[in-house]
Amino acid sequence: MIVEKLKPQKRGWVVIGLDVLAFLISIFLFFTGISKNQPQMILTVIGIIGVASCIFISKGLFTVEPNEAIVLLFFGKYVGTEKNTGFRWCNPFYTLKKISLRVRNFESEKLKVNDKKGNPIDISAIVVWEVEDTAAAEFEVEDFQSYVHFQTESAVRHVAKSYPYDDTEGESISLRSSTDEVSEHIKQEIQETVKSAGTNIIEARINHLAYSPEIAQAMLQRQQAEAIIDARGKIVDGAVGMVEMALMRLKNEGVIELDEERKANMVSNLMLVLCSDKDVQPIVNTGSLY
Repeated sequence: MIVEKLKPQKRGWVVIGLDVLAFLISIFLFFTGISKNQPQMILTVIGIIGVASCIFISKGLFTVEPNEAIVLLFFGKYVGTEKNTGFRWCNPFYTLKKISLRVRNFESEKLKVNDKKGNPIDISAIVVWEVEDTAAAEFEVEDFQSYVHFQTESAVRHVAKSYPYDDTEGESISLRSSTDEVSEHIKQEIQETVKSAGTNIIEARINHLAYSPEIAQAMLQRQQAEAIIDARGKIVDGAVGMVEMALMRLKNEGVIELDEERKANMVSNLMLVLCSDKDVQPIVNTGSLY
């Protein structure tokens, strides 16, 4: 695997200053050599060679912007990477390839995947990444940007199959309720596959998560039923506590003595009043207790 190595180049302003000076001298020698009064072929040749050399040397000038790197190649061989910003100069025979080091992000396509329980879901993720090793990014893969995109889709599919959509039936982690844990798993999964391309995954987050349209309505009804059952359970627990407290207070304070049949009747009435989802219409007994 090709590993990045830094190779600082010379300052461009110094080189261009010397190059301009040499260019002017070469022009002077050329015109001196072709002057009518005293023509000298040697000065003309030196002037031509000097001008050509100055033009060739100027081809080595380049600029490096902030958060940018220049990969240097010498006839196909990797020489090094220049990351110092500003106006620089390198060997004119070098081939230069620019790579951005800025933080990038993209949203993966919405993928249709079966979760751990086999339910079809739609899922997508937003990935934030950057180039960490310019040599690996340039030479280890064909196109490091496409490579990251495709590996992200593969990782999202794999992670989505590892968890259920909902935290039902005792599942400790689910896609819907444990987004932080799942996002961290997606990040690690992507990082493992793209490290060979010299890229670093900064963050990965689930952006879209839903049941597929063909089962969405059925799953919504199931969720509503589960919510109703949970709510009813809490209502019953509270009603039982209130009835128990009422019977205990009547007994302790000696308000009234009830036999088992009357206690059962009272419990039935109280539970009906407390657990009903509609207003209860009372029936007033104007006769005796028995």
